[in-house]
Amino acid sequence: MSTPALKGPYWVTARQYRRTLWVVAGAVALSLAVIGGLRIRDARTPDVHLADGSWAPADESHGYEALRLAMEYTGTALLLLPLLVGAFVAGPLIAREFETGTYRLSLTQSVRPAAWLRAKVLTAGGVAVAATLALLGVYRLGWSRVSGTYLFGWGDRGTYEGTGIVLVGYVLAAVAVGALIGQLVRRTLLAMSVTGLVMGLVMFVLGSLRWSLLGVETVTGPVGRDAAPLSPSGYWLMMDTGMLDAHGNRLPEWTCFARTQNLTDCPPDLGITGQYLDYHPRSHFWPTQLAETGILLALAALALFAAFRVLRARHP
Repeated sequence: MSTPALKGPYWVTARQYRRTLWVVAGAVALSLAVIGGLRIRDARTPDVHLADGSWAPADESHGYEALRLAMEYTGTALLLLPLLVGAFVAGPLIAREFETGTYRLSLTQSVRPAAWLRAKVLTAGGVAVAATLALLGVYRLGWSRVSGTYLFGWGDRGTYEGTGIVLVGYVLAAVAVGALIGQLVRRTLLAMSVTGLVMGLVMFVLGSLRWSLLGVETVTGPVGRDAAPLSPSGYWLMMDTGMLDAHGNRLPEWTCFARTQNLTDCPPDLGITGQYLDYHPRSHFWPTQLAETGILLALAALALFAAFRVLRARHP
């Protein structure tokens, strides 16, 4: 891949890993070809319009089912992307230079240590962000067809990361964490493993806490044999539901079902006066994305600061 606009250590980095750049470009092109091709195939089979005004894919729409399956795999791949980026930066990009001693060659070519690391980080970060944005565009191309169906709600794992900006934050954090761990470990395979483990832990923790970043909204309703389960209007993500007693205490959802085999038909002796539902409306999607991305950018900044401090301490 030609890199005429790059100079000095940036050009050296891009030249050294030109095969990786081609692999990245090929992966983006392949994903676009697969998802785009399946969208075209699916479009050849008209949808069935139902009496209530909704639609459903025709029974013979194998293109739609293939698209759904491909989107499941694509969502999983997006979740793995920060781990792959971090492992590459920590291992082949940074740790291998120390393990083989080739970094000394760069430092003898009138390149200061900070400039050497800056070129590595900025080149890797630029390519990773560009590839991530391209993959997000491909994901949206397929998601626009399957959105709202099982596994593809706006709050589902994979869809949440693939339709917002938070994945860019994860990728930038992975680059920074990889640069730090690559210097600390200085063994290619070990640095890759440690970085993958750290980024996996970061994704697990933030994924578990993201819906606690904003307060939930709550709706309540009556109970009784004919009472329906609570369902707010619009698109929403359920966080908790259950029963309320006269004192406002929350009880498990199945409190009445154990006695009456009906979720909302409650015996009088239980003192159940209503039911509640905690949820996030669709309007919480972007505030949550921005808050989580902000946390990731702060983590990336801290990791980069630590990486340059470590480099300065070892190579003043």
